[in-house]
Amino acid sequence: MSTNNASLAMQRIAKLVDENSFMEIGSLVTARSTDFNLSAQKAPSDGVIIGHGLVEGNLVFIYSQDASVLNGTIGEMHAKKIASVYDMAMKMGAPVVGFVDCGGIRLQESVDALDGFGQIYAKEVAASGVIPQISAVFGNCGGGLSVVPALADFTFVEEAKGRMFVNSPDAIKGNSTEKCDTASAKFQSEENGCIDAVGTEDEIIAQIRELITMLPSNNEGDVYTDECEDDLNRTCDAMDSMSADPRYLLSELSDDHVFFETKKNYAKNMVTGFVKLNGMTVGAVANCVAVYDEEGKKAEEFESGLTARGCNKAAEFVQFCDAFSIPVLTLTNANGFKACQCSEKNLAKALARMVYAFSNATSAKVNLITDEAYGSAYVAMNSKSIGADLVYAWKDAKIGTMEPKLAAKIMYPEAGADELSEKAAEYAAKQSSASAAAGRGYVDLIIEPADTRKYLIAAFEMLYSKYVGEPDKKHGTK
Repeated sequence: MSTNNASLAMQRIAKLVDENSFMEIGSLVTARSTDFNLSAQKAPSDGVIIGHGLVEGNLVFIYSQDASVLNGTIGEMHAKKIASVYDMAMKMGAPVVGFVDCGGIRLQESVDALDGFGQIYAKEVAASGVIPQISAVFGNCGGGLSVVPALADFTFVEEAKGRMFVNSPDAIKGNSTEKCDTASAKFQSEENGCIDAVGTEDEIIAQIRELITMLPSNNEGDVYTDECEDDLNRTCDAMDSMSADPRYLLSELSDDHVFFETKKNYAKNMVTGFVKLNGMTVGAVANCVAVYDEEGKKAEEFESGLTARGCNKAAEFVQFCDAFSIPVLTLTNANGFKACQCSEKNLAKALARMVYAFSNATSAKVNLITDEAYGSAYVAMNSKSIGADLVYAWKDAKIGTMEPKLAAKIMYPEAGADELSEKAAEYAAKQSSASAAAGRGYVDLIIEPADTRKYLIAAFEMLYSKYVGEPDKKHGTK
C-alpha cells in the first residue's frame, strides 16, 4: 500500500476494491524533467496511483489520478505508468478501471507529455475487445484527455465536480458557461454518447463494482458469472401492460430483477444494458416508447420510430457484446423511422451501422417481438433475416410492412370506409400478425408474455455452444 493513503486518489481505490486487496505498483516513480524548476516540486507517484486489486474476488487493474500532485497533469512518467497498467491487464486478462481527475497536459514537459497522451491512446486501442475498460471522471477531463474515457467501454461522470470536454464552454464561439455548461455531467451524458451514468462518487464506484461482476474478465472469459438462485420458470406478470418501457420488462426477466442499464441519459428511445438469465450475462437492446416512474405513471414518451442516435447506441453496444462473446437479446417494438430534417442527415449511416453490427455479430442472438414490428425498422432490429438465431413473439405482436389501415388505403385508394375497414382487418390477419410471420418461418415461437423468462433462458442455454467460423477477410468497413 502507498503511504499516500490520505489522497482522494487512494480513497477512491479503497472504495472500489475488496478490503485490503489493493497492491500499489510504481509508487517511487517521479517526473524526469528538470525544465522550469519542475524538479523542485514534490511529485509522489508522479500524480497517478496504479496497481491491482480484487472486486468481489475478481482481479482488476487500476489507475487513479491524484489532483493534489502537480494538479494531476499528465507528463512522461505519469503516462508510462498508465500504459504499464494496460500491459499488465492484457497479460493477465483482467479489466482496467481508470479514475480521471486531471489538470490536462503538463506544460513543463511539452512533447514528452504529448507522446504520453499517444501512448495511453494506443494502449486503449490495443486493449479494445480484449479486456473491459471502465473509466470514471471525478474532476477535470478536458482537451485531448477526453479521448481517454471516450475510448473506454464504459464511462461514468461525477455529477457535481466531473467535467468532460474537448473545448471548454467559454472557448466555444457564442457560448459561455452561464449560457450552456457544455462540460457539465448533465450535458455530456445527454449529448456525447459515451457516458453511461452520472451520480455521486460513492454511487459511481458502487455501479462499477456491480458492472465488473457482470462482465467476463476478458474476451476468452465465460459469460456465466453467477450462480442463479431465482426460479428459472418464474412467471413475469404485467409484462404486456408495461411493454412500452423495456426497463421494466428487462428487470422482470432478469435473475433477481437485476438490470444494469448503459448510456442511461443518451438516446432514451433505445435502451441498452445487461441482464442475467440463469447466471449468464446477456446484453439487451430494446426499443422504448415510454418511461414509467416508480409509481407506474408515464414520465416520458417517445415515438416508436428508430433514430440516428438510438441506432448508433445500439450498434456500439452490440459490437462490445460480440467482442466478448456476450449473447444479445433484442426487444423489438418499432414501426418506422423518425422523420425530420435533423434526423435525415445521419439516419441512413446510423441505421447501416446498426444493421452491420447485428448481422456481423457471431455471438448468440435472440429477438423478442413485443408489440409493433413494421417495415425496415423491424428488419434492422435483429430480425431472422439479418442473422437472429431465434425469434420469439408475443401472441398479439404485429409484424409486417406497415400498419394495416395504411396498407389498405394504399392498396384500395378508391374504397369507402366500410370496405377499407374490411380490407384492413383481412390484411392484419394475413400479413401483419405474429401467426402469419410464424407461418413463413420468420418467427420461431409465439409465447405468452408471462412465460417469457423461461423461454429466453432455454434459448440462450441451447445457444451457449454456438460457433461461427470467421470469414476469410481482414475486417469489415463499418
